[in-house]
Amino acid sequence: MDTPSAPEPQPSAIRYILGFLLIGIAWGFTTPFIRAAARTHSPPPHPILDSPSVKKSWLKSKVYGAFFGVVDLLRNPRYAIPLVINLTGSVWFFLLIGKAELSLTVPITNSLAFLFTVLGDWWVDRKVISRDTWIGMALSLGGIALCVQSKNK
Repeated sequence: MDTPSAPEPQPSAIRYILGFLLIGIAWGFTTPFIRAAARTHSPPPHPILDSPSVKKSWLKSKVYGAFFGVVDLLRNPRYAIPLVINLTGSVWFFLLIGKAELSLTVPITNSLAFLFTVLGDWWVDRKVISRDTWIGMALSLGGIALCVQSKNK
């Protein structure tokens, strides 16, 4: 015989906000670091890629080349650490959408990822943030505020 149980309490708004921010940072701020590490990465030579059996087979050369390319990048801490943080953001996202409103979670986290990508680009490459980008960032934040406000009514 099943007994009715009390509904599970919802997390506080602060926990949702913290979750949204952490996901936005994990997805957005790490992306420029990953790109910079991939751009400046120079892989070591792999003798197997120069072997005759690999050189004469188009498929082997592509498969081995891709394999060593991925392995070399993952062994580079400048690439691997931001990648792990970025992927951790995906885990947090899937945990959050189990609790939060889906129609709010997706646009909020993606908008925050955009904002943190812009900031990360400024941090890593010292890119100047244009006036149009500032306007887009403000409009994104305004859109988030409107979405949250309309869901609370």
